[in-house]
Amino acid sequence: MRMRAIQRAILLYSLVIVLPGAILTGNETAASHYFTTSDGVRLHYLEKGRGDVIIFIPGWTMPATIWKYQIDHFSKQYRVIALDMRSQGDSEKVSEGHYPMRRARDVQELIEHIDAKEVTLVGWSLGVVEVLTYIDMFGNEKLNALVLVDGFIGADTDQLPPQSQFAGMLMAIQQNRDEYTKRFVRSMFRIEQTEEFLRELTEVSLKTPTNTAFTLLANLMVVQSDLRHVLRRINCPAVYIVTPQLMQQVNMIRKDYPHIRVEIFENEGHALFIDNPDRFNTIVMELIDKENQ
Repeated sequence: MRMRAIQRAILLYSLVIVLPGAILTGNETAASHYFTTSDGVRLHYLEKGRGDVIIFIPGWTMPATIWKYQIDHFSKQYRVIALDMRSQGDSEKVSEGHYPMRRARDVQELIEHIDAKEVTLVGWSLGVVEVLTYIDMFGNEKLNALVLVDGFIGADTDQLPPQSQFAGMLMAIQQNRDEYTKRFVRSMFRIEQTEEFLRELTEVSLKTPTNTAFTLLANLMVVQSDLRHVLRRINCPAVYIVTPQLMQQVNMIRKDYPHIRVEIFENEGHALFIDNPDRFNTIVMELIDKENQ
């Protein structure tokens, strides 16, 4: 059972959920901007509101619009930035740089581009790895707060399944990307979704080229899957928000890293910030308010 739980936790990286850009409604839509990275890639981000900066990093193949509810909510008090990671959403689709360290550098270059002195970082799923890799590379100096959402952080080697067990998943992505994506999109929810909604999610996810989607997961498994050492360095208010599938990670954090708050969403799916945005937004707001006290 322990092995299955760890394997499922790691496989959460491959789960996908998106919201189409058209859903950014309300009195004022988020502004759309671009900047060019140091290796020449044109990245897209959404921006709304003024004040202290919150940056939202989506998961594997996800666009910035996945954070629709958070953009609308937090932009009333903060300057909210949601980034399309390279080869995702409306960012340029490229063949290079799909490994954690380069993508963490993209986040750093975004922070420099928007001239933010301090930021709150929110990373979901694969975004957890990218946010923690950012801290590993660039430190805590600019962090007001840190939010890690339903992503795998690390485990002892003897607790992990062999990499050969991932071969079937990686092959399925290459052999039938459409079917693979449909299955995972459906698995993301604990509440019923319309067929139209699920179809839109699948279409947006498939904008990321298949070879890139494969590379992102392969690099994750091989390059950087254990970031527990970074947790010891976190010196700002931090919260780990997860579903019960990651209880082993929860127990590890509670035991070894008690300075990190843990919140468990018992009845929500992997995209818990969509299944229960009110609770998620409240937790994040409490964390930011704690820092500002």
